[in-house]
Amino acid sequence: MNRTETLAALRGRPDVAVLVIGGGINGISVFRELALQGVDVMLAEKGDYCSGASAALSRMVHGGLRYLENGEFKLVRESLVERDRLLKNAPHYVAPLPTTVPIFDIFSGIANGAVRFLGLTRRPSRRGAFVIKAGLTLYDRFTASRRLMPAHRFRGRTETLKTWPAINPAIRSSATYYDAWVSRPERLGLEMLLDTLTAHPSARALNYATVASDASGLVLTDTLTGETLPIRPQLVINATGGWIDLTNQAIGAPAPRMMGGTKGSHLIVDNPALYQALDGHMVYYENEDGRICILFPYLGKVLIGSTDIRVDDPDSVRCEDDERRYILQSLSFVFPSIAIADNEIVFQFSGVRPLPASKDSFTGRIPRDHFCEFVEATDAVPATLCMIGGKWTTFRSFGALAADMALERLGLTRTIGTEDLAIGGGRAFPANPAAWIAGLAREHGLSPDYAQHLFERYGTSAEALAADIAKDPVEMLPGSDYSAGEIAAIVEREQVETLADLFLRRTTIAISGGLTPDLIDAGLAILAEQKGWDAERSAGERSDFLGLLASQHGVHFPDCAHTNDKRSALCA
Repeated sequence: MNRTETLAALRGRPDVAVLVIGGGINGISVFRELALQGVDVMLAEKGDYCSGASAALSRMVHGGLRYLENGEFKLVRESLVERDRLLKNAPHYVAPLPTTVPIFDIFSGIANGAVRFLGLTRRPSRRGAFVIKAGLTLYDRFTASRRLMPAHRFRGRTETLKTWPAINPAIRSSATYYDAWVSRPERLGLEMLLDTLTAHPSARALNYATVASDASGLVLTDTLTGETLPIRPQLVINATGGWIDLTNQAIGAPAPRMMGGTKGSHLIVDNPALYQALDGHMVYYENEDGRICILFPYLGKVLIGSTDIRVDDPDSVRCEDDERRYILQSLSFVFPSIAIADNEIVFQFSGVRPLPASKDSFTGRIPRDHFCEFVEATDAVPATLCMIGGKWTTFRSFGALAADMALERLGLTRTIGTEDLAIGGGRAFPANPAAWIAGLAREHGLSPDYAQHLFERYGTSAEALAADIAKDPVEMLPGSDYSAGEIAAIVEREQVETLADLFLRRTTIAISGGLTPDLIDAGLAILAEQKGWDAERSAGERSDFLGLLASQHGVHFPDCAHTNDKRSALCA
């Protein structure tokens, strides 16, 4: 069901059993859970799918080693279970990641847990070898019955410096354990959504759709056209993360303050020396202020993060200059001989962690667990179930929890689970990817390199996409490993409405530093043709996208003029 059909269906039938507000990873998860049970469910997202916090994660799929210090053992167990499920259900996007912790002390940090237990709020001291060993031992025990990855190991100073010569020579030892990373989190969320809409055509979803209340009840607004439509759900699920309180206000749900999010900013760096120094590992380290930081190889570049700053307005979040300085300072602590030039920062992003309201003065101690609370119905608004907290790794279990509470409220029962349900291109994943890719290239007349790219981007879903691409001569976009046919198929099939949808979420072109003026023009031409945009609409879209890149992601094209010059529409 495309956008036009979805809106037409809503005009004809505004009644729906459940309205999910929020199309991030948690909203999509509960939407999938309910649709699988045959529930009449609709999802509305005010921006694009997975465009908020779900696009700003650290790209880690992990148990949360540091949460052990807060005593969040249940969350760590649950996170490790969900991590392992994602390794099996989404192997095209989620893969093991060797993670190394540099250690500079032996006994430091032992009192941190006691400080938390006593309710004190001072910053934790640096974690030494004793504390890290205890945490990793628990980590291994939690996964002992289903061991998918090697147990942790320690290295002494000499072996550590031999393995990572550029690391801070003040190091005393290091520990290596395994977690996982996700290459394309936005696409994983989108694939769950598209899987659900394909399997359950009666389920409906709209991006660029807001929900608010007026005198007659709840109203959905198509923000692309301005059209407003009544919508009458029996139950609302507020899955808007850092926007939960704002959403409750908009729909008239009488709820107390629930959220107290913090901002996390990250940099994507193109520095070959740093990339090589990591030797394929993530380095998980403490900055001098006790804040946990990470850096690891990501799509040929290096991801570095992050900050942890309280925010009141989630819509104003961006990576500020002082955060860039903080992140680079943290890097200089762990790899002091490696300097990052400004032009080596190819992308930056920032998002709001959807944490529960807390008065803790140290943000790292705010609980990362998730839970749901009902706001009971009023005469104007149906009962609203608010999904509070959570982390990306546990989206499936969080969605299942919210769905079960919704089912109970509706008097329904669960008929199917998602624990072992493969996602998108993770279905029928080959035991020998190299042979599968070679077969894909032969069958469709593609180059081996392009077949490899398609498999990395779509997993086994690359088969259907390659069949469509190969109907015409394959034309690669300028300076890119994406083809024109591939981009056209994405625009046609994946609810793309803006250039930002295309370059920031449906593809990894922007985050990997691959945007160029010619490539933006090529993508715009494809999008404009399919949408039927005229020159004025196209120019406006281009201008909006360039402004977004500059303000939110630190990507500038200083010699570019916003003109309609067909030869090079972005550059003077």
